[in-house]
Amino acid sequence: MRLVVTKMNLGLWAAAYVKEKINAFRPTPEKPFVLGLPTGGTVVDLYANLRLFYKGGVLRFKDVVTFNMDEYVGLPKDHPQSYHSYMKLNLFNEVDIRPANCHLLNAQAPDLRQECARYEDAIRRVGGITLFLGGVGNNGHIAFNEPGSALDSRTRPVDLTPSTIQANARFFLNDESRVPKQALTVGIGTILDAQELLFLASGTAKSAAVARLASPGITPACPLTALKRHPHATLLVDPAACVQLGTTAREKLDALMRAEPHAEHWTLEWTEKE
Repeated sequence: MRLVVTKMNLGLWAAAYVKEKINAFRPTPEKPFVLGLPTGGTVVDLYANLRLFYKGGVLRFKDVVTFNMDEYVGLPKDHPQSYHSYMKLNLFNEVDIRPANCHLLNAQAPDLRQECARYEDAIRRVGGITLFLGGVGNNGHIAFNEPGSALDSRTRPVDLTPSTIQANARFFLNDESRVPKQALTVGIGTILDAQELLFLASGTAKSAAVARLASPGITPACPLTALKRHPHATLLVDPAACVQLGTTAREKLDALMRAEPHAEHWTLEWTEKE
């Protein structure tokens, strides 16, 4: 598990990382790069920089296959706050990705559980996800796996917690009554099946979840801590997200920052056995 702290724009750092991974993979139609994608405010800059890399000719998406993490139940695909609309606006309509390679959950399906099973099967049929990107909720949720979610959970319908509804109200005219109360989400187990994970968290609102990750233990009470089960997981954060780190982690980070004050990033690594 790596905790990478940077003063750079998180979206630029993450987009450069994605670009390097895709280009090193050299995807083809027969062997595509499979990318798991998030939505939300934290990753807007990530997508902006991916678009810039595409327009600059240093990144192509025609042999990239994507699977999004989640979708609201009850919103039509063309609703401005649906994740279908978000992805078209922030990435898909601006790059050379093939529409058939863009996979999103259909939260309007007549049988939501069957739709979730279909999604899991689609991921398996392409050989699994190469790199799964994600954000972190204030309460430590990943995708819409809220606290209490099983660490081996799969794609399924879920109820959103009041804290998540409150946090997402900013996308719905700051009116919590407009926020959908259910979503379809990939499971924690689905995420952990990916070959590599890169999650992002910024700001003091995420600092409690980041501190919990950096403390001993893996618990459903903070789904983010499940990343510690993965052999190739990175959480990318800004300094503000580190303000609640425990004494040991804080001292290690401070020592790294003093030793290399002008570094692009500082990395804490650890292995944890359950």
